[in-house]
Amino acid sequence: MFSVKNKIIVVTGGSGLLGNRIISSLRKEGAVGIAADIQFVNKADDDYIMDITSESSVKEFVTIILSKYGRIDGWINNAYPRTKDWGNKLEDVPFESWRQNVDMHLNGYFLCCQVVLEEMKKQGYGSLINMSSIYGLLGPDFTVYEGTPMTMPAAYAAIKGGLNNLTRYLASYYGQHQIRVNTVSPGGIFDHQPEQFVANYNKKVPMKRMGTPEDIVAAIHYLLTDEASYVTGHNLVVDGGWSAI
Repeated sequence: MFSVKNKIIVVTGGSGLLGNRIISSLRKEGAVGIAADIQFVNKADDDYIMDITSESSVKEFVTIILSKYGRIDGWINNAYPRTKDWGNKLEDVPFESWRQNVDMHLNGYFLCCQVVLEEMKKQGYGSLINMSSIYGLLGPDFTVYEGTPMTMPAAYAAIKGGLNNLTRYLASYYGQHQIRVNTVSPGGIFDHQPEQFVANYNKKVPMKRMGTPEDIVAAIHYLLTDEASYVTGHNLVVDGGWSAI
């Protein structure tokens, strides 16, 4: 059960913290895991340069994958494009920065969905996952940032909230073609954040720890498998109980 063996699965942002773990896990379980990213430190044979903000780049990449493999069984929108001033407090966010972040992230995901889902429509099946966040579902608790230089970017909440409902729309639109579209919403993932932030977060979350990439990978695997064939339009929250309180 829950096998991804021999499935052709693309992961955008495949060289990042979470993307790299997703790709490694997929390949370990026998899938053809294809990493797509704007750059790689050490590029492997199944790694491809692709920019989700460029229509020509996305279309060219999809054409290459279909030419090589003949199909795309799964696609994970995981890329995390952002401007250099990402992380500014709300009052310090230039409007142009807001515009650019929404354009790169939300619109980039839409572009990938539009191109890939039309190809899956021709196949008559497929699973697409949009990576969202608890902050697309809930308002942020700013107390976890106390004592740190961190904050939760306003654009992030708008982007992830938009992705959640875009996913529902796409699930409804493509369901008749046996295409499944879901989101996975992680809670906080440990990535060597400041000690005070980690302590604040761990104090609040019911499970008293931040998540790991492996926690998220397991949820993604499930949604890619045939056992999830009747799951679509769903937001699978993996947050240690954060959204339960």
